[in-house]
Amino acid sequence: MTNASCPAKPRPGDRVAVVSPSSGLPGILPLPYELGLRRLREEFGLEPVEYPSTRKMGSSPQERAADIHAAFSDPTVKAVIASIGGDDQITVLPHLDRELLRANPKPFFGYSDNTNLLVFLEHLGIVGYHGGSVMVELGRPGAMHPLTAESLRAALFAHDAHELVPAKESGCVNGRWEDPRTFDGEPAMLPVDGWIWHNADRVVEGASWGGELEILSWLLMADREIRPVAEYAGRVLFLETSEEMPGAEQVYRILRNMGERGLLRQFAALLMGRARHWSFEQPLDPEAGKRYRERQREAVLRALGEYAPDTMAVFDVDLGHTDPQVIIPYGGEVRVDGVARRIVVTY
Repeated sequence: MTNASCPAKPRPGDRVAVVSPSSGLPGILPLPYELGLRRLREEFGLEPVEYPSTRKMGSSPQERAADIHAAFSDPTVKAVIASIGGDDQITVLPHLDRELLRANPKPFFGYSDNTNLLVFLEHLGIVGYHGGSVMVELGRPGAMHPLTAESLRAALFAHDAHELVPAKESGCVNGRWEDPRTFDGEPAMLPVDGWIWHNADRVVEGASWGGELEILSWLLMADREIRPVAEYAGRVLFLETSEEMPGAEQVYRILRNMGERGLLRQFAALLMGRARHWSFEQPLDPEAGKRYRERQREAVLRALGEYAPDTMAVFDVDLGHTDPQVIIPYGGEVRVDGVARRIVVTY
């Protein structure tokens, strides 16, 4: 069990930091970013504060670490939100001041490459929040999805238990952010089935750990912020894959290697995010997207069968790179009730 604690939450009217610990995409794709900032102000009542590298492409790891330090150490800033992800946040971690962050705990929201910072903060005993980036969820064309907005609002402002509900629709086909016409209406959505349960004959309650599977594999390779495997015993693992759409064999191999490390069998339950199955590089049609999701689910079940056959699993949870998106507390309590088919998180 983790000793992580939930930092104090912001209130409407408070200042919140908007940082780019990975990529400075706000500087070259301002349309979703400015829309996200506007919704922070108008729909959530929060005042965003930017930093030198927030809109700077190509900023150094030291510059991004300095912004993180500034955001956490400012007593007038009550939460920290990532603009978007990227692919090199792991290079920022060595430049972070552990004692400064530990002395100034704040809710941090992000996912994708921000899995790095979520793992880092959890290791310091600070609960973070997987999800809710400015450019993607807050900057969604047309309007925020109601399920996303409800989850983000609860995670931002409350410390209560929050029951997750399966989405009835989902989408991952995007327009180009460079094109203003993209923002004339909401993205296309398709009806989806509910969650898929495996070994759902018990109730599990434990602290969460996980994030984007590809990023976790990098952290494991670099041996960064990974605890002794026994310390994950009884916890709830949550995983998702990115818009790069790793193949089923790659997903299996990462999980296999986690199994060989003795890590996979430590977790009492797994929440597997609804796999993103469309990108500009791989624009799958709905039928091909369905097959992609099925193959990924089969890969996960294969790894579980070999290394953690008793673990309960829930597939197609709306976390990570999916629309709508629910926020998962990182290091916070998650209750997975297989008998009643319910998932409750504590924000």
